[in-house]
Amino acid sequence: MNYDLILKDIKPTSNEKNEINELSSKLMNFLQKSCDEKGIGANVALVGSVAKNTALKGKSDIDIFIAFPLDTDKQYLKKVGLDLAHECCSEFKSIAEHHFASHPYVTTHIDGFEVDIVPCYAINDGSELKSAVDRTILHTRYVKANLSENQIDEVLLLKRFMAMTGTYGSEFKVGGFAGYLCELLIIHYGTFENTLKEAIHWKYGESIDLENYGTSKSFDDPLIVIDPTDMNRNVGAALRLDKMAEFIQSARNYIFSDNKEDYFYPLSRSLNKENILNEFNDRNSDLIAICFDIPDIPLDTLHPQLRKTTEALERKLNDEEFNVFKADYWSDEYKSAIILLELASSKLNDIKVNVGPKVFINQACENFVAKYGRENCYVQGDFLVHTQEREFNNAKDLVEHIFTPDHIRLIKVGKNLKKTIIDTFRFINIDEMENDDYLKFLDDFINPGQYIVR
Repeated sequence: MNYDLILKDIKPTSNEKNEINELSSKLMNFLQKSCDEKGIGANVALVGSVAKNTALKGKSDIDIFIAFPLDTDKQYLKKVGLDLAHECCSEFKSIAEHHFASHPYVTTHIDGFEVDIVPCYAINDGSELKSAVDRTILHTRYVKANLSENQIDEVLLLKRFMAMTGTYGSEFKVGGFAGYLCELLIIHYGTFENTLKEAIHWKYGESIDLENYGTSKSFDDPLIVIDPTDMNRNVGAALRLDKMAEFIQSARNYIFSDNKEDYFYPLSRSLNKENILNEFNDRNSDLIAICFDIPDIPLDTLHPQLRKTTEALERKLNDEEFNVFKADYWSDEYKSAIILLELASSKLNDIKVNVGPKVFINQACENFVAKYGRENCYVQGDFLVHTQEREFNNAKDLVEHIFTPDHIRLIKVGKNLKKTIIDTFRFINIDEMENDDYLKFLDDFINPGQYIVR
């Protein structure tokens, strides 16, 4: 397939490149001059996809790292690093937004570009690591040294393909492939098409070790790609199993598709609220939508806790024999969140079978009988069982019971969410929320496979 027209659509234009290079140089020169004038022994470096020339059109975010010597006191690094970032924001008349990784950094917007200014330690290899962000400069050096000029386009095709199939982005909200991981895949497999052809044969625990460190067995992750700059790190650690699986199936669908170009462009879909609600009604499922306020915490903390809570609630309902067909969450990321549960039925009969030990285990059976009464126990298959009244035969009643101060411990709720859920949760109808992003969530919920096939 000829990818020239697609690359024309996804590669940054000459104007975009010139603007980003000019602004990057201005910012770096200002920061380096400030360091030199103040006698701060730090070096300023451009990192990330812009530095590696692997940024997609319109995604040219500027990542500037201020690398301090290894013997720098951590508190000094934090304070001086932030002070330098604030000075830069003042010079370029932008607003500084604080974020936190291993230590604080600043995000700002200048001339239409998002800029991250991050203090770090100047390490030469992974063994010197003092904070997680320190590797980033090494990553940039490695990719620039090992990714050929022709392979830059292959990375762009892979990133775009993943973005359009919903598998790109290592942030916790997505759980997909990081940009650095994409670059390493192309370095390893050579081309975009070859990456897809190899991916359809991946198994759980697939391992790539570009530098032959031999440390793959130290990890138990769906995809293991040993960081060439740190033998003790898996670049694929943040990749969720479901996103790996979606990529594999997307690759398989693409290889056998007659509409390959469509995989590089957004889905064409009409988000009509009435139609989506009718789709839910036609399924004849029971829906439980739980809305609650969210705390003011970083998004990389919020999303894992929302996912953890959703999955724990789903497990608890299934343990109590409510058949949860699908569960997911949505959040506007500043005020509220919704957990949506689709059940075959939210109501059960009044009794359930409590399964005990196998009849061949004498002492365990005697203990079971002593607890429930010999006259109440009988055999089902080769298990000793007894019938008991359900504590909850309505799923909403169970949820209400769980989301109380005394019982929230029954499931593993994100620690920052416990109070807000207890204090603010309420059941809503799925049509109550007026939000375009929420409407997309409902459409994704009911049509989960639409991104991976065209």
